[in-house]
Amino acid sequence: MDVPIMPCRLSFAAIALLSAGLATAGTAGAADAPYRQGASIAAADGPWDYASVDADARRLYVARGDGVLALDLDSGRLTPTLVPGQRVHGVLPLGGGLAVSTNGDSNTATLFNTADGALLASLPTGTKPDAVVRAGKLVAVMDGKQGDITLIDPAARAVVGHIAVGGALEFAAADAQGHLYVNVEDRNELVVVDLPGHAVLARRPLADCDGPTGLALDPATGVLVTACSSGRAVAMNATDGHVLASLAIGQGADAVILDARNHRFLIPCGHDGVLTVLSQDASGVPAVTAIVPTEKGARTGALDPVTGRVYLPTATFEAAKAGGGPSMVPGSFHVLVLEPAQ
Repeated sequence: MDVPIMPCRLSFAAIALLSAGLATAGTAGAADAPYRQGASIAAADGPWDYASVDADARRLYVARGDGVLALDLDSGRLTPTLVPGQRVHGVLPLGGGLAVSTNGDSNTATLFNTADGALLASLPTGTKPDAVVRAGKLVAVMDGKQGDITLIDPAARAVVGHIAVGGALEFAAADAQGHLYVNVEDRNELVVVDLPGHAVLARRPLADCDGPTGLALDPATGVLVTACSSGRAVAMNATDGHVLASLAIGQGADAVILDARNHRFLIPCGHDGVLTVLSQDASGVPAVTAIVPTEKGARTGALDPVTGRVYLPTATFEAAKAGGGPSMVPGSFHVLVLEPAQ
């Protein structure tokens, strides 16, 4: 998604149908909530988008308007701009001291050294590159406005192909069989792409889902979860497209975070200021098992698989003024840390 301060498709009108249910669920499960609020790490104001954790380098990366913010997960040392960028949307750690970020304003992807942010290559993408994911030995960049996927070989430091999909591409997830699953925000569908064949295999409608954004795949169970900015999550069998569940979540979700160890999906919902937790049963079917209070604006985030902490970039917002949206309170950008309850 683009990097506005709050999610697109947000309305600060009444959230009528879900508010009471979310509040009740959050209160009822408070004693058993899997997370509690921890530290708040301040950083410079400005827009942000996706976050990711580099478990090898022990760093959190946050895509910012002017580049990539890096936080050392062990020492707490903050590097406000590890590598400069032009309205950065996504940051993907590749291992071996490498990472790639996408620049929405310059239509490029930056391959950089994670140790010092040194630029290794600047590669052309389609228009408005957004999410970036690992796809086997390649990197797949979702060109949000152009509606195609740019494929990059990080070893060769080169663009090696494009795949036409169509529509406004959001987040994606890849499996080990050469398939890429992509949310198409303006068409309310999930597209299955054959990476070796550079072709679209299937278009799966996402019923009851307006504005699919975040997406995650649990490779152990083959379950895909799509978050919808309209306040629902759709769980699907990746292999055959069978819908396993359609669940009410908070409003304004822009990411799905996989907790692979616990087979949970964590969905930060920026409008309501909650983290909706989906847990899978023995057959892999997810259900809402907790609603954890966070903060309004916390719509993306990342999980540290070592400590179990969840990192949510956000800020404090003033009420919307007539004819406009909410505005960030100066000096309020921060990364909220959720500590695992156990």
